[in-house]
Amino acid sequence: MKAVRFHQFGGPEVLVHEDVEQPTPGPGQVRIRVAATSFNGVDGNIRAGVMQGPIPVELPHTPGIDVAGTVDALGDGVTDVAVGDAVIGFLPMTGPGAAAEYAIAPADALTGAPKGIPLADAAALPLVGLTAWQALFDHGGLIAGQRVLINGAGGAVGGYAVQLAKELRAHVIATAGPGSAARVEAAGADEVVDHTAVDVPSAVTEPVDLVLNLAPVTPEQLAALVPLIRDGGVLVNTTVWMPAPSDEARNVRGVNLFVRSDADQLADLAARVSTGELHVEVAQRVALADLPALHAEAGAGRLPGKTVVLAPTA
Repeated sequence: MKAVRFHQFGGPEVLVHEDVEQPTPGPGQVRIRVAATSFNGVDGNIRAGVMQGPIPVELPHTPGIDVAGTVDALGDGVTDVAVGDAVIGFLPMTGPGAAAEYAIAPADALTGAPKGIPLADAAALPLVGLTAWQALFDHGGLIAGQRVLINGAGGAVGGYAVQLAKELRAHVIATAGPGSAARVEAAGADEVVDHTAVDVPSAVTEPVDLVLNLAPVTPEQLAALVPLIRDGGVLVNTTVWMPAPSDEARNVRGVNLFVRSDADQLADLAARVSTGELHVEVAQRVALADLPALHAEAGAGRLPGKTVVLAPTA
C-alpha cells in the first residue's frame, strides 16, 4: 500500500510517499480502508521533532491523527464495529497515523461517521471538534446564558467552538481577522472583534465567564485576558508552549488543554453533524502524495483553512 512517512525529524522534505506493508490489526484493533485524514498544526510539530517530550513517536512514522474510512478487518475481541462500517476517529498521537491507504485504530476510539456529508470530509472533525468540546465543557464548564470570549475563532477549532457555544445559548464574543470575520459571524458569534484593528481587552466591555484561547499570542497578551474574566471564571489555553495564567485572589483558574480521544464525545459531535446542528467546513482537499507540499504550505502560513488529505482510491 501507499503511505507517507518520515524516517527522520526535520522539515517537510523528510516526508516520503512510499510503498509499505499493509498493517494487520491486533487484539482490540481494526484496520480501516482510509478515505481521508486531515492536517492539524501538531502534525508539523511532530514531524519537526519538537514534540518528542509529550508525543514521542518511533521512526519511521506515518502522520495523520484524524481518520475517516471503512472498517476492513477486525482484530481479536472486537465486537462493537463490523467490517464495512463507515467510521471516524482520533488516533493515538504516538502511533502510526492515517496518511496511508490503510490504518490501524483502537476499536474503542472509533464512532460511526456522520451522515449527510462525504465520508472523506468527516476526517476534518475529530481532533478539532474534540478540542472545542473539551475546552468549552470539560474544562470551561460553559452553561447556557454565560459569556465566552473565543480568542482566535477564525481557525478550525474556533469554528466548532462558536457553533457549540451558540447551540448551548451562550453569548459568544469571538476574535478574528478580516479574512475570517464573516465566517465566524456566520457560525453564530454575537460579537466579532477584529484583533488586527483593536486591542482585544479594550473591546470586551463586560466580564466573561470563560476565555478560550486558540491564538498563538505572547504570554503578555494571554495574561491581559485574565482581567476580563469574572471572579470564579476560567481561562482555557490550547497553546501548550506557555502555561495558562490564573488569578488566585479572584479564583480565576488557568487550564492548559491537552485534547484526548473520546469516542462518546465524538459520537455526539457526529450526531450533531448528521442533524445539521453542526457544520463541517473543509477549505480544500489534496491527494495523499501532495502531503509534503501541504506541510510546506502550512509552515509558510499559507493554508486557507482545514485541509482534508485524500487516500488513493482502489
